[in-house]
Amino acid sequence: MTTRTSRREFIRLTAASGLVLAAPAGAPAQTTTGSGQEVPPGERLQIATFGLGIQGLNDTRTALRLPGVELVAVADVYDGRLALAKETWGDHIVTSRDYREVLARPDVDAVIIATPDHWHARMAIDAMKAGKDVYVEKPIVQDIEEGRPVIETEQQTRRILQVGSQRVSSMVYAKARELLRAGAIGELNLVEAWMNRNSANGAWQYSIPPDASPATIDWDRFIGNAPKRPFEPIRLFRWRNYRDYGTGIPGDLFVHLFTGIHFVLDSLGPTRVMATGGLRYWNDGRDVPDVMLALLDYPKTATHPPFTLSLKVNFAEGGGDNQAFRFVGPEGTLTIAGGAVTLTKRPRANEPGHTSDTFAKATQQAFMKEYRDKYPERAELRPTREEVFAAPSGYNESLEHFRTFFDAVRTRRAVVEDAAFGYRAAAPALLTNESYFEGKPVGWDPSRMQRADIKRDSL
Repeated sequence: MTTRTSRREFIRLTAASGLVLAAPAGAPAQTTTGSGQEVPPGERLQIATFGLGIQGLNDTRTALRLPGVELVAVADVYDGRLALAKETWGDHIVTSRDYREVLARPDVDAVIIATPDHWHARMAIDAMKAGKDVYVEKPIVQDIEEGRPVIETEQQTRRILQVGSQRVSSMVYAKARELLRAGAIGELNLVEAWMNRNSANGAWQYSIPPDASPATIDWDRFIGNAPKRPFEPIRLFRWRNYRDYGTGIPGDLFVHLFTGIHFVLDSLGPTRVMATGGLRYWNDGRDVPDVMLALLDYPKTATHPPFTLSLKVNFAEGGGDNQAFRFVGPEGTLTIAGGAVTLTKRPRANEPGHTSDTFAKATQQAFMKEYRDKYPERAELRPTREEVFAAPSGYNESLEHFRTFFDAVRTRRAVVEDAAFGYRAAAPALLTNESYFEGKPVGWDPSRMQRADIKRDSL
């Protein structure tokens, strides 16, 4: 039996819950226009993009769909992407290989940072100190030690910083949060999540332009603080494959899962991280695995019971691309997949069952008499019931995430996915890498956001 909530009803229920716009504890509530009306000229926002690769291009296009947002500048180390910016948005777009030249411009209100991971923290700090608001792609940092400086800069400069993992602005995740809070599946005990792919691009085998050369690429600027290496364009255009610049599967994909879980459960993070996996298929010179699994222990808090989290990514999944979340409890499961939330329940039988056929006959008879006195009704198979809450056709959570960001820039009110939230999602991802490469479990204190000893009694 499946019940599908109408899209109009889903929108009404989600809006009424107010969960999409819930701010972090201690922060003022957020507001959003959501009207689609033209923004007055005085509230027009001028933005710049740092890194016009796949994600940077998509982010910029999405941001510019919102009213009152204008692109004025782009920074990238590859000349071909600077040329693309002018081809796409006009010759008036200011371009530079040096992002600091863009930060010096008084006509830039906010920046989108979509560079390789090893530049995220440095650019975010520089941008906030330059008086710019920041939309920075996940993970917010490449290294655990970078987290606190970003958080402190956000607090000191009072700039708006939002991390680009759109789950926290999704009506689908807001609905899941509402259902879990209402006890729809009973007391949570397990969360499972997976994001599998089976394509070259899905495994980060991105195209390398034929004009890539030391003349068209500022190689030293790309390298930054990473280990110095001779010119090798594959490292720029497929940077996710290398630990020097990226964060592998955890920083690209697990971090999305952590973000969604932490938002839905109001969780601060895990206390123990364990990972395994390996390089099973894409033996192309990369130094990160293409199959990765992680288990994480989450402690009991005021908002959720203790539970175990299971994560999996496989870049050679023969069944094709697929991804889903499953929140599991004794009364049902809650699955997020395909732009919808599915609540699945199979009512328990009206009796617990027995194994009395292993007893001697006389003992069986005595047991069954007592059992039937207590449970006079015979067990019956009850049908599984499903209720599906689907987002409307064309709904775009990335667009809503940018709407959230620009509303915050205008109102100066807090966002959900600020530097601390982003760090609490990034840190478990980075610790997953640490567990994998060092071959051991890793402890974490999610409240203090620092490493910790592993304590079994805290689970």
